[in-house]
Amino acid sequence: MSDQAHELREQVRERYAAAAVRAGTGREASCCSDGGPTAIKDLTGELYDEAERSSLPTEAVLASLGCGNPLAVAELREGETVLDLGSGGGIDVLLSAKRVGTAGKVYGLDMTEEMLALALANAAKAGADNVDFLKGHIEAIPLPADRVDVIISNCVINLSVDKPAVFAEMFRVLKPGGRLGISDVVAEDHLTTDDRAERGNYAACIAGALSFTEYREGLAAAGFTDIDITPTHEAAPDMHAATVRATKPADAVQRPTLPLAPTSGCCG
Repeated sequence: MSDQAHELREQVRERYAAAAVRAGTGREASCCSDGGPTAIKDLTGELYDEAERSSLPTEAVLASLGCGNPLAVAELREGETVLDLGSGGGIDVLLSAKRVGTAGKVYGLDMTEEMLALALANAAKAGADNVDFLKGHIEAIPLPADRVDVIISNCVINLSVDKPAVFAEMFRVLKPGGRLGISDVVAEDHLTTDDRAERGNYAACIAGALSFTEYREGLAAAGFTDIDITPTHEAAPDMHAATVRATKPADAVQRPTLPLAPTSGCCG
């Protein structure tokens, strides 16, 4: 990884560590906003069902940092195994745990110690026994191949410094026939990388966003089919929060991958 990539990843880690601390002290956290004129409007409270939100620990709701509701996209079913990439304070993990039931399993993956600690506390308060939080990076998911039925993520993939690796890892850990249900920020095709950087910084979920074509091509190159990317609301001029759906073919043959790093479990 280049020095610039390391620096960007550290900026993201610091931002989310601070957000976790803020949420843990009863204050609302902010993710995809730096207070500037192009900040993404926080729509989390409007997109999650009030009854579901009210059933969760307050800290989990305060730490909900996404730009959409991936559970509305993923259509989770009883007994499924789910992976949340960039699980933060655990709101999507805990809501998923309710939907898949005791026969199901939900993994949350995050690189930030502070977020993992907050998620552990929230899971304990919620009495969620079918969840497990893992420490790691979404570019090297610490799970075996063909492990999960569904991958969800909420405004996190745009923060990755190596998106092709993320797409390849998602394909690897999904079972054949598995699917993606993601919320993310996507740029219109005519915007250059410099254009995106002018609209917001990397840690604020703007500069690192892929274009619609780049996103589709990246998922297709990893092996995904049935790709659908639908904008939902404006994140910045000519940039959108969007839902992303895709499927790993039922007859998919596992592609060669680099050796998997040892699993780093946390909090489960």
